[in-house]
Amino acid sequence: MNQEKILKRRVLTFLILWMITLIGLLVFIGLYIDETRRVQETYRKQYKVELSHASKEIDSYLLNHGDTALRYKRITSYVTCASSFAFLIDEGFAEEQKVINEVNTCLIKYPEQMGTKLEDLKQAFDDIGANLDKGYEEAQAVVDSVDKLGN
Repeated sequence: MNQEKILKRRVLTFLILWMITLIGLLVFIGLYIDETRRVQETYRKQYKVELSHASKEIDSYLLNHGDTALRYKRITSYVTCASSFAFLIDEGFAEEQKVINEVNTCLIKYPEQMGTKLEDLKQAFDDIGANLDKGYEEAQAVVDSVDKLGN
């Protein structure tokens, strides 16, 4: 009889500890999911910020305020940062990642050609910043218009 009480206590203690551990695990899973969502939102915000900086820099480039070579490098830098943030965004963003990466590649490889297409690229970035899907189509059109065999 004494051993039965000891066994019941141990089983009860085990069940209580198991329930506490399960509840703790569920809380941590919920916190992890919430933090992942917040991090993704931060990446999306930063992605949009980098594209808006690139758009503003394109304005300065087009108005020829100062050193255009420096401004072009800054545009390339902002688009590179946006491309990096695009690859950190994971929820159904593959096509958009590809377009931004292609724009970045064209800016780096074909500066002479892209220098003449910056107005269209600015419009695309502004549309992307306004959450319009046509912005990615416009950016893809700019990429497609580049002669990849030339400079």
